[in-house]
Amino acid sequence: MKKVTVIGGGTGTFVVLSGLKDEKLDLSVVVSMMDSGGSTGRLRDQLGVLPPGDLRQCLVALSDAPMLWRKLFLYRFEKGDFKGHNFGNIFLAALEKVSSSYDEAIEMAAYVLKTKGKVIPVTVDKLHLVAEYENGKVITGEGLIDENHTEASLIKKAYLVPEGKGSEKALSALTECEYLIVGPGDLYTSIIPVLLVKGVKEAINKSKAKIIFIMNLMTKSGQTTGYKASDHLRDLVKYLGKTPDIILVNNNRISKEVLKSYERYNEIEVENDLGTKAGSAKIIERDLIDDKPVTPDSNDILYRSILRHDSKKVSKALNKIFYA
Repeated sequence: MKKVTVIGGGTGTFVVLSGLKDEKLDLSVVVSMMDSGGSTGRLRDQLGVLPPGDLRQCLVALSDAPMLWRKLFLYRFEKGDFKGHNFGNIFLAALEKVSSSYDEAIEMAAYVLKTKGKVIPVTVDKLHLVAEYENGKVITGEGLIDENHTEASLIKKAYLVPEGKGSEKALSALTECEYLIVGPGDLYTSIIPVLLVKGVKEAINKSKAKIIFIMNLMTKSGQTTGYKASDHLRDLVKYLGKTPDIILVNNNRISKEVLKSYERYNEIEVENDLGTKAGSAKIIERDLIDDKPVTPDSNDILYRSILRHDSKKVSKALNKIFYA
């Protein structure tokens, strides 16, 4: 059974895990713990808990529980004091408060949702993401960085405050896996935060795992404005410390209607300009697009991308790599 570890958080990781959960894999996900926006940010500020949002998405993605349970953990309240809050986030925050350890809280949530695989927080230290831009501006907080859509300057440096260390389970999952999947997801608010945690980069570099980087479909305003595929790769390598072995890139056309919907945030399709710029990485091109754009949740206060990778297409492409 292949040992596969996924890193990240958010929708991109949800898609990858959803596609892989029914495969015969020893599957783990090392989850970012720097989220500070939306429902997660409010719970973090008001209750002093660790950010539950990305963990909740990963738990649901790997869930084999009845659909009602999965719908419940994704349910967002429409009005009242809970408006904008996600039930799953509240559940995890409460579970943290009544558990003897954070490991126990995750184990209980995994038991309730019957998860097929291990969901591992990259750290249990309370950390915040900081972005330093080329124009000298500094923003603290993943939520603020994520919503900084109008920023024209690019991120020069990302780091964490305070410094935190990776959990033993996370570092083991990264060191012992045969395949490490990075992305897709917002480069500076989903992927790089994991790599910034003390011990993570070292664990990955010590590992013999083949690293698979799934390229984003669209740029992210305020983070990767105007980026091509080679720019994404350059920034990833800067924080990862090594070049991925394989880069999985979409080669299907995105509809004009979908592309037009991104214009208001000055976001564009990521152009595949890798070629010789990929270094030693092998480039694999496949149709990876979900043909049905997502309808935004009107109760969600955050801006979400409507274009997604297709979980089945991604899983099929990954399995060809695993068993080549």
